Amino acid sequence: MSAPLGGWVDLERDELAVGCLCVGGLGRGDRGEADDAVVLDRDEHPVRGSRRQQDRGRPLVGDVARHEAVEDPRGQEVAESLTPGRDLDRGDVVDVAGAGWTHGDEGRGHRPIVLRRARGSVGRLPDVSQPITFRNDVTVELVRSSASDADVVFAARVSTAGEHTLAEVDADPSRSTGLINYLMRDRHGSPFEHNSMTFFVRAPIFVWREHMRHRIASYNEESGRYRELEPVFYLPAQDRNLVQVGKPGAYEFVPGTVQQQDAVRTRMRAACEQSYAAYQDMLDEGVAREVARMVLPVSIYSSAYVTFNARSLMNFLSLRRKVDGAHFPSYPQREIEMVAEKYEQRGGQLMPLTHEAFVRNGRVAP
Repeated sequence: MSAPLGGWVDLERDELAVGCLCVGGLGRGDRGEADDAVVLDRDEHPVRGSRRQQDRGRPLVGDVARHEAVEDPRGQEVAESLTPGRDLDRGDVVDVAGAGWTHGDEGRGHRPIVLRRARGSVGRLPDVSQPITFRNDVTVELVRSSASDADVVFAARVSTAGEHTLAEVDADPSRSTGLINYLMRDRHGSPFEHNSMTFFVRAPIFVWREHMRHRIASYNEESGRYRELEPVFYLPAQDRNLVQVGKPGAYEFVPGTVQQQDAVRTRMRAACEQSYAAYQDMLDEGVAREVARMVLPVSIYSSAYVTFNARSLMNFLSLRRKVDGAHFPSYPQREIEMVAEKYEQRGGQLMPLTHEAFVRNGRVAP
């Protein structure tokens, strides 16, 4: 997080409004003394004022104009004049929109600064002791399974062989490739349900919102009511398409410009940092986790165990992967497709004949 002229101001008093930068200190504003402001530099470290300011009771505020200052013909550092900002409320975190000072003819002139509300920021500054992690991937790990192609075979043959199929529970399924393909082609789906695969998945909440629309899986997700959520957020990779072209039902996504990529990364980072700081602030004030979490964006990561059988997994894959040759093309959001790709890799290893029949028959779930 950074402000245009070097830092952020955390205002603690509701009477603070517009002040003046007086040789590194805030002078009298429109509504009172600015005696509780703190200015941070670009690295988010406090910038202290001079001893003279401390002796006079001035706030310990540094010269935030330093990064943008230019020299006038007299060799003094100045910054452009700015119009006064609006009044501020207690606890507002505001962006230093402009700051600077210069000596007047008698050495007493002050150039005004403007304090304006930072976009979307209320609360405290990010705590540097709470490092925030940004990721552009998802975690999918197979933690437990009872799934093989043989499960499909004995479940299917019970309809004609009854109890005699007990002898075939552990039979080599490779001799039954034709049977598995027949079941898939003619959509006899129930034999594909007698198995189980449990995955541990870590993904952004906006992915989970799409994932849990698939009500044919079992879920247990970490709770933001019972534990403090970790500061891990999703940030799209540089090669992620950003721009939607076309109309609903007939559109595609294309790469964005360098400016759009920078805007996404910069603004998403700032929003995540600020929202997590607000979350931490509320927890420190004793606010319940279930309330404090309301400030967090859907880009924060959550984790869950997800259990499928082969039939429900194939239904998920038919909708959440875009693959050439599918009878019914699907156009999933890229992030949930990343989850689907890892599911398919692990599921295909457990049940290769079933996966082969699924692909051969147009990726239609039976």
